[in-house]
Amino acid sequence: MSQTVSSSASVLELAEALIACPSVTPATGMVFDCLEGQLAALGFEVTRFVAGEAPDGPVENLFAVRRGPAGSRHLAFAGHLDVVPPGEGWTSGPFLPERRGDLLYGRGAVDMKGSIAAMVAAVADIPAEAGTVSFVITGDEEGPARYGTVALIDLMREKEETPDLCLVGEPTSVNRLGDVMKVGRRGSVNIWLEVEGIQGHVAYPHLADNPITRLVAILAELEAIVLDEGTDWFQASNLEVTDLTCGNPATNVIPAKASARLSIRFNDLHTGEELSRRVSEIAERHGGTARAVISGEAFLTQPGAFSAMLAEAIEAETGIAPELSTSGGTSDARFLKDLSPVIEFGLCNATMHKRDEAVAIADLEALVRIYRRVVLAALA
Repeated sequence: MSQTVSSSASVLELAEALIACPSVTPATGMVFDCLEGQLAALGFEVTRFVAGEAPDGPVENLFAVRRGPAGSRHLAFAGHLDVVPPGEGWTSGPFLPERRGDLLYGRGAVDMKGSIAAMVAAVADIPAEAGTVSFVITGDEEGPARYGTVALIDLMREKEETPDLCLVGEPTSVNRLGDVMKVGRRGSVNIWLEVEGIQGHVAYPHLADNPITRLVAILAELEAIVLDEGTDWFQASNLEVTDLTCGNPATNVIPAKASARLSIRFNDLHTGEELSRRVSEIAERHGGTARAVISGEAFLTQPGAFSAMLAEAIEAETGIAPELSTSGGTSDARFLKDLSPVIEFGLCNATMHKRDEAVAIADLEALVRIYRRVVLAALA
């Protein structure tokens, strides 16, 4: 399928062109060429750049802006062109978009090339005089995300292109398009625990030091913690053990080392640093160590004019009053919230990351109309 589409292309054609570009994370090259062509045809000034080094880079990113009159308001659309690996067993090729009945199939159809296509179509007939619109698009949201949206934010600040509002096109809808939008997210921290012991024969335990015993004590103390009961906007924070190993193939040997990994999803009653310190203190009491990697902090875009604007657009097109939610995993909104107020809204997420990912064509068309309403209201 050709990567070139006209400025009057339908959202379906735009989505098909993007899906046809293989872009397993980190996405590079062809898929960015395709989006650049779509935006350039609408008068956007496009900047593409590569950031970072191995092991988490390099990462390709795109910032496109169509400036309105001096002093006009600025709405940013944000998202990602990378997709998760398609896996085996697709009915048709994952990067061969196919219309079957009322659905469009292909990897990225909902997460989130479909939403990006809807964003492009939404601004196609809005004149530049209405205000400034930009696209903040990374090739690494599904991966480590160290050199993607973070680098784009740095570029926007350097260019003094800070938006007034930011809308992320993640697939937030659950049962019907429009039933959920995200006004915040919980934070995330992963912590690696390690306990060193002294290897020895199981028949002579007094000559050894079993690290598993101390690791189990650490985990038991951590499991007993109730972090909180949730808040008005967030569910309760939770700590989960995600890996436990000592790598010991022998039945008669006390191992020299044992390790575990934790994942904590936390609300705005906590910070990643505070939770990491708390786990580290418990580990140290039992002779262990803890190494933390904070993926993002909890945040909330206080419901107000922005959420009301989006809710009105959704209800006008779908008849649904959306739920304002902070559920689910992390997204790049965790970075964008430092740039401007940010809300996430997009397609139904039932098939994201699954085999035979698909979007309802009617939902794509409705999403265009919703995004168009938001642009006009945000720039007014």
